[in-house]
Amino acid sequence: MHCGRPDIFFNEFVSCDGLCSSGRDKLLKDLRFTESERPLIVQFFGSKPENFYQCAQLAQELGFDGIDINMGCPDKNVEKQGAGAVLIKNPKLAQKIISETKRGAGSLPVSVKTRLGYNKVEIREWIPVLLGAGLNALTIHGRTRKEMSFGPAHWDLIGEVAQVAHPHGTLIVGNGDVSDLADAHSKAQIYDLDGIMVGRGIFKNPWFFNPAVKEIGPKERIGVMTEHIKLFTEFWGKEKHFDVMKKFFKVYISGWDGANDLRIRMMAAKDREEVEEIVKFTSATE
Repeated sequence: MHCGRPDIFFNEFVSCDGLCSSGRDKLLKDLRFTESERPLIVQFFGSKPENFYQCAQLAQELGFDGIDINMGCPDKNVEKQGAGAVLIKNPKLAQKIISETKRGAGSLPVSVKTRLGYNKVEIREWIPVLLGAGLNALTIHGRTRKEMSFGPAHWDLIGEVAQVAHPHGTLIVGNGDVSDLADAHSKAQIYDLDGIMVGRGIFKNPWFFNPAVKEIGPKERIGVMTEHIKLFTEFWGKEKHFDVMKKFFKVYISGWDGANDLRIRMMAAKDREEVEEIVKFTSATE
């Protein structure tokens, strides 16, 4: 973790319905982790309370450190399943999902990630529904579902949620447009938050959680990228197509003369070996 690490990791969300179907074995591969990733919270999405109960039990069996329920994803395919942000429009189902998750979770803490509302800000209607369910923590993305990821996050409203939530004993985590670690600490203090969740910020700077690193040159960027590719191929083998890695190339290969041309050549690579051959000369001369 020489790039730095957060206090807590969350895995990429996994479908409860899928884990309770014939496709279970394939999805279980997404729940593998190593001890170095602890503490690690598993995030589920879905709309069937009974499946959340089963998946909460599974989270215990697999040794996760907590369970997070996604009630904020605006993806249309997720919403078609009655999951993600559309649960904001179905508070009774949302409460039932939380209840069943807690019932299956045993001693594991249960949290929810959500938004300020669906088509408009609804924190006075929506947030009490979640707080009344007895969550350990609540992460608020500072936009409505309608806003998606456009426009600035409403941190003042996240702060209002914190003021409502603290008497309930629920930890409040803010999310949205966090530029760097100093900004995260500042927002936590200003808005009286218990934590900050970082998403897209890490794609702009993989060294986000290592404030000691001020400038990262091409050689180090290429080195970390090739290590990332190595870990990806060793972990997934042929289970995931190599093209999945390509969305990360711009994270590492940017910010210097010639980076764009190098990235274009890398995007044509079919596997780890081709990428390593492409960057060999560049790595040796930087």
